[in-house]
Amino acid sequence: MSRFSSFVLAAAGLLAASVAAAQQRGYGIGHKITDAQIAPWNIDIGGEDGKGLPPGKGSVAQGEKLFIEQCASCHGEFGEGNGRWPELMGGQGTLKDADPRKTIGSFWPWAPTIFDYVRRTMPFTAPQSLSNDETYAIVAYLLNINDLLPADGVLDAKSLAAIKMPNRDGFIVGDPRPDVKAEPCMKDCKQGQVKVLSDLAKSLGVTPDQKPKD
Repeated sequence: MSRFSSFVLAAAGLLAASVAAAQQRGYGIGHKITDAQIAPWNIDIGGEDGKGLPPGKGSVAQGEKLFIEQCASCHGEFGEGNGRWPELMGGQGTLKDADPRKTIGSFWPWAPTIFDYVRRTMPFTAPQSLSNDETYAIVAYLLNINDLLPADGVLDAKSLAAIKMPNRDGFIVGDPRPDVKAEPCMKDCKQGQVKVLSDLAKSLGVTPDQKPKD
């Protein structure tokens, strides 16, 4: 073996050893993230069960005032929408029409996710600036203008999770296609020749009984 070859092998060995050592002790950069640092990002809310809804409460009356202050410039005082900004109320029974109105009352599947969306993204110019109580109040008002909560209603985590939205059963949870649910056969599988049914596969020459075209 030449000296150059020996040098290359020795260098490769040293490099591998140094990489392994670095992986064991870390690279000396960054630090382990703490639960307190994760908490501001971990704010998602479960749809059907409301898991993750925070403590707090808010009334329809409080929400109406907050909505006018924080939301009406885009969505209108009653959720009817301003200009091209989306409407938030009405539309029940229109989803099968040629021009369906997809609003909170007509389309939204689960009430707790209204809280999630409002807290995470609203108001448009200052997202995540609302307190939990303010968010509950605004959601209470949104449900009220969609006839899903009385005018004297008060929302908290328990009462919000208990509300059933009109279109809750209009969504399919999960993928119903049998080809993504079927378990692969691992033993005692069907034997015999594979029958190709696709004319396209046959024309491309990629079927088991045909050789690929040149």
